[in-house]
Amino acid sequence: MKIGFLSLLAALVMSSTSFGQNAEQRFGIGAHLGISDYYGDLNAEFFDIGKTARNQGGLTFSYYLTPMFDVAASCTYGGIGYDQAVGPSFGANLFQANAQIRFKFHNGFILKETSKIQPFVSVGLGLADYANVSIFTDVAFNTVPQTDFTLNAAAGATYMIFPKWGINYTLLYAHTNGDSKDGYAGFSAGWDQFMIHQGGIVYLIGQATDEDKDGVTDKKDDCPGTPDGVSVDDAGCPIDTDGDGIADYLDKCPEVPGVEEFEGCPDTDGDGIQDSEDECPEVPGVKSAMGCPDRDLDGIVDDEDNCPDTPGLERFDGCPDTDGDNIIDSEDACPTVAGIKELKGCPDTDGDGITDADDKCPTIPGVESNMGCPEIAVETQEVFEKALKGIQFESGRDVIKTRSYGILNNVVDIMKENPTYKLVIDGHTDSQGDDAKNQILSEKRAAAVKKYLVDKGVEGSRLTSRGFGETIPKATNDTSIGRAENRRVEFTVEF
Repeated sequence: MKIGFLSLLAALVMSSTSFGQNAEQRFGIGAHLGISDYYGDLNAEFFDIGKTARNQGGLTFSYYLTPMFDVAASCTYGGIGYDQAVGPSFGANLFQANAQIRFKFHNGFILKETSKIQPFVSVGLGLADYANVSIFTDVAFNTVPQTDFTLNAAAGATYMIFPKWGINYTLLYAHTNGDSKDGYAGFSAGWDQFMIHQGGIVYLIGQATDEDKDGVTDKKDDCPGTPDGVSVDDAGCPIDTDGDGIADYLDKCPEVPGVEEFEGCPDTDGDGIQDSEDECPEVPGVKSAMGCPDRDLDGIVDDEDNCPDTPGLERFDGCPDTDGDNIIDSEDACPTVAGIKELKGCPDTDGDGITDADDKCPTIPGVESNMGCPEIAVETQEVFEKALKGIQFESGRDVIKTRSYGILNNVVDIMKENPTYKLVIDGHTDSQGDDAKNQILSEKRAAAVKKYLVDKGVEGSRLTSRGFGETIPKATNDTSIGRAENRRVEFTVEF
């Protein structure tokens, strides 16, 4: 009886103090009521409550050791016995006291230390004292010892209603070192045993510290140092209504999950622009387009951009005009060079209607028949044609014969009348003689013509002389007539 009461009381205290009892509130006290369940020579079974039930009551004192273990001491007083209509019976007053150590499941590994539901198991040693024993039997019985030692074990659970108050249930088992409490010894069931079913209340002694005064003790406070006046949850952390990790008191959008960058306000598409300033909050965009997509970064959102992958202009619906000639690139034949609409965006520097790319004289107005260069007068062409045969030299030398001066003077007049002309003078020979010497001779004869024109007042910068020897014949070198045609000076006008 003593063992059962002590075990029950210890289990009650241990379970009842486990919610709030901690390193700051180490002491707990519990009070409980229950019933005993006798097992012995007269009744070799448990849970025969109809015949064995007797009232029990007592107190338990506990002390916190670690998150995993507590120690407790308890005492109980009440009845124990066995009643039956026919056959032996007994009854007695039982006082027990015991000490126990308990293992707590709410130890931070199995359940949280702050769990309100707190299962436990415990073992202990104690004393059980029987008084006022009444035995009804028709046979002789042994002397009943007054006090036995007990071994006990308990299992139970506590539910903490408030931080300092809780209720619990405990099932205690106790085994005595005697076998004659019931008046019999060695009759059938061995040493006397009993169980006690108990329920009770517990109260914790002490005051836990709360440095930040948020109503949550420091032991349970996961967020110590919370500013004054800030609402906190059961763990002592500031309330975070939207669950975005930013406390309401720091959250400008406390009811909508957001990001720290925007003080708790959302950026749904993650483009670095908060939703309140993002015209396309669900699609990643860029700041220059108010948060809407703009792949080419031209300031025109993709939905309104006809060329979303190429930077363009608003007046062309986002398409480019690379050369800035107001002609969209897709319609511009020369997209990298400014031009005119009439030539599909290509330039015409001299305004002669021929694109610079096709104009051999892009800075001088000309005609298409002469590839954009000025048209050469028929008279000029006739002079140059006469020069092919009319310019003659001393045989094998670069000395111009005087009969050629007339034609050359005509050339001088043409150059002076047409200051935009540049003249290329090419010298040629026939194939008679040494090739190398013919090359040198052709160069010297062309240079001699150039010198004559310069001496007559034509700027040397407008004249170029070249020699080709016998490499570019106009006719066969097999006849004297052909060789005469091959010995020539040609004039080509450039601009």
